[in-house]
Amino acid sequence: MHNDILIGLTGILVLAIAAHWIAWRLRTPSILIFLTFGLIVGPFLRLIDIDHLLGELLFPIVSLSIAIILFEGGLTLRFADLHRVRGVLRSILSLGVMVTWALTTLLAMLLLGFNVQMAVLLGALLVVTGPTVIIPLLRQVRPSGRVGSLLRWEGIVIDPIGVALTVLVFEAIVSTTPNDGIVILISGLLRTSLVGFIVGYLAARLLLELLRRHWLPDTLENPVTLVLVLAAFALSNLFQPESGLLTVTVMGVVLANQDLRILRRWRLSGGGRIVSIDHILEFKETLQTLLVSSLFIILAARLRLEDLTGLGWGRSLSWPH
Repeated sequence: MHNDILIGLTGILVLAIAAHWIAWRLRTPSILIFLTFGLIVGPFLRLIDIDHLLGELLFPIVSLSIAIILFEGGLTLRFADLHRVRGVLRSILSLGVMVTWALTTLLAMLLLGFNVQMAVLLGALLVVTGPTVIIPLLRQVRPSGRVGSLLRWEGIVIDPIGVALTVLVFEAIVSTTPNDGIVILISGLLRTSLVGFIVGYLAARLLLELLRRHWLPDTLENPVTLVLVLAAFALSNLFQPESGLLTVTVMGVVLANQDLRILRRWRLSGGGRIVSIDHILEFKETLQTLLVSSLFIILAARLRLEDLTGLGWGRSLSWPH
């Protein structure tokens, strides 16, 4: 048992790094290699049983990993780049979300035969592009100018919006009456926004003060940052379910934009001196690289052949049991 778990975890990490290297050599989007490796070791060859390997830790690990990825993404978002794409980004995050939600709901009903409730839930789920998909693609394509800034902002900010929307839509669906569902949806979005912004801002300010006052040795700056990100994520979810992703995103954005006047008004020490976060960003980029690849391999390996054939893939193939 112990050796099986050890080999399984090591194998996932080895495959994650190998997938990055192969994608770099072939100059192909790395996400394709991640998914291929996951499908091979999971449903096709059944070399790794993710549910047996991680058990009840699977979803907490996935949640914490996405929190770290979103925090790292927030560290790359500069308001100085936003002025060029502010109008387009606002439209994508508002009108674009609504249009995507409505069209996906309609198509799910017409093409997949879903009832209204399931179609609405699927539509809410699919408004998300997500940093785990967008960030690897951006590093491969390397768009410049307004396109690069727009895709980076949209890919990171849309994730907490979509997650909160999906959870709240589900809660609204299982509510007793439609009126109750609307109240749950609106109040939930307001609570999520409030908790996410407050906890994220306070956590970022706490970290900045720890760094500015030199209360941390160099060897502890990255570990304390990581622990503080995870603690803020967990605390936020305790106050309001699924608000943690917004919290860590806000935390990263505040750290990246501490030079803004509005964020420098709180001067507890050092005269509002700017704290360098380059070493934190470098550490989080390294961690993010490993987490993204591992997550895709884990999630793809967790699929079953019945899931694929249910979508119409490989119906004529007979796989050994």
